[in-house]
Amino acid sequence: MKFYYVYILLCSDNTYYTGMTNDLEKRILQHKAGHRKDTYTYSRRPMKLVWHLQCTNPTEAIKIEKQIKGWSHRKKEALINENWNHLIEFSKNYSEYDHPDKRNESSTSSD
Repeated sequence: MKFYYVYILLCSDNTYYTGMTNDLEKRILQHKAGHRKDTYTYSRRPMKLVWHLQCTNPTEAIKIEKQIKGWSHRKKEALINENWNHLIEFSKNYSEYDHPDKRNESSTSSD
């Protein structure tokens, strides 16, 4: 059975890089070696693998990769740390739900 991996690297500038591959070990070595100078990770070495997910369906892996790429830094950290409560909190639509900072203000203000 063929496997596909979605992965997150923590770069030296504290940013996250999200990618997808069918050979995780080889791909991480390529990132660390600076395989291509025109890539995001080239100037952000060293980097460390902080999360990965194994999939059997390449279409699903690509979908997950694209989804994670659209996430904020703190939402990616919640995933990496398996902090499911924060992951849910950082997923809320703030046009529908007040921003957490504003909720704290409104609960502490007096009329």
